[in-house]
Amino acid sequence: MSEVFSSINSFLETVLFFDILFGTVDGVNLPFLVIWLISGGIYLTFLTRFINLRMLKHYFDIIRGRYNTVDDVGQISSFGALTTALSATVGLGNIAGVALAIAIGGPGATFWMIVAGFLGMSLKFTEVTLSLQYREFLKDGTVMGGAMEYLSKGLAKKGYAKFGKVLAVVFAVFMIGGAIGGGNTFQVSQALSAISQEIPFFQEFPIVFGIIIASLVGFVIIGGVTRIAHITEALVPFMAVIYISASLWILGIHFEKIDDAFSIILTEAFSASAVYGGVIGSLIQGFQRAVFSSEAGIGSSPVAHAPVKTKYPVRQGLVALYEPFIDTIVICTMTALVIVITGVYAHDGAYAALIEAKQGAALTSAAYGTVIEWFPSILSVSITLFAFSTMISWSYYGERAWVYLFGSKLSIIYKIMFLSLTVIGTIVSTGLLVDFSFMLLLAMALPNILGLFILGGDVKEQLDIYLQKLKSGELDKEAIK
Repeated sequence: MSEVFSSINSFLETVLFFDILFGTVDGVNLPFLVIWLISGGIYLTFLTRFINLRMLKHYFDIIRGRYNTVDDVGQISSFGALTTALSATVGLGNIAGVALAIAIGGPGATFWMIVAGFLGMSLKFTEVTLSLQYREFLKDGTVMGGAMEYLSKGLAKKGYAKFGKVLAVVFAVFMIGGAIGGGNTFQVSQALSAISQEIPFFQEFPIVFGIIIASLVGFVIIGGVTRIAHITEALVPFMAVIYISASLWILGIHFEKIDDAFSIILTEAFSASAVYGGVIGSLIQGFQRAVFSSEAGIGSSPVAHAPVKTKYPVRQGLVALYEPFIDTIVICTMTALVIVITGVYAHDGAYAALIEAKQGAALTSAAYGTVIEWFPSILSVSITLFAFSTMISWSYYGERAWVYLFGSKLSIIYKIMFLSLTVIGTIVSTGLLVDFSFMLLLAMALPNILGLFILGGDVKEQLDIYLQKLKSGELDKEAIK
């Protein structure tokens, strides 16, 4: 079995990380996957006429229910869908990924992460709009949405039914693999590593931790997407407040250094090392080490948005724009500023060993610990909460992909498998499975962005119609007063 995993990993790595520069630039390897993600973001940003910059107030009005109508159909609120998707992205990516990107490419990497988040907003808008447009309400009362649906149904409308079906099946297989590895065993192992530093009991009896987490995750996911949304609506804001508050506290103490930090970031943004660390570090190194910095372009979060109560698919696409903004542009930038200001990223400094070992979470913990001595303990608890929230969201993503392939009646098999691997992840080495899973997670971008290229024009038409209704006042008349 290990040989099979290794062979598939090797093949996917060859495709995803193929150097489009063909080694012509010394010291820089620019993988195909990075260009695939960036090109999709640029294309959709221009196609939608920079929808990621327009109508910010309207996005907020949707989230707070200003445009709810009696014709809305679905299971969860716009805010619930937003927090469910954010629960899968806000976490280790903000803690470990930022530190790794800066350690690899210097402070200038921060600029490229912001650019990635900006382009990711257009990707999110497009894929979530398509997810709502092609979602299906199943007989068991659940909703099937996401890339599986718009790849199969959307491409069929374009006359590519067989091709679309193949892409949908391949995507579903990739997402199941990504869920059980990167969205499960990696998360629980990282949480165990963090919490055992504060509670030594779990070092001696790790299986107890696995059983506790599996029980909590099981309680949530067996209740379906409605319960998941309710949990994340409470958990995500709580986690974000803790982390942002600590960041703002440190930045407040070092307020006079913020201008210098931004100056360093902008100065180094276009150096060779910064381009490598920012573009490749944040999108490739980050994904490899469980950096779900935004998931924009890989097609996972559209599954979380599919059950939302709404009349217009575009409306939820506009809500989804907030995810990369909150996760990458706001939280990751705060983390980066703390790391730059405290100077822990220096390769010849006191934390060189952490950089060499690529211990991103530990490096971020050290940065915050230089100002708030007790924060590493809080961070350990936060990592556990982040891991838990990521697991419940990814369990749902994988379950929807499983149902797409095998039907609702067999979803219990997936849930049992997912929870079993949660426990197994605390007592045996799952490195090979996690590496295999990461490759599948990255590979999700291949069929998904291809679908966005083909179907992007349809989204543009929907957006134009929606904006015309908004301008004419029709949407205000529909809204529940």
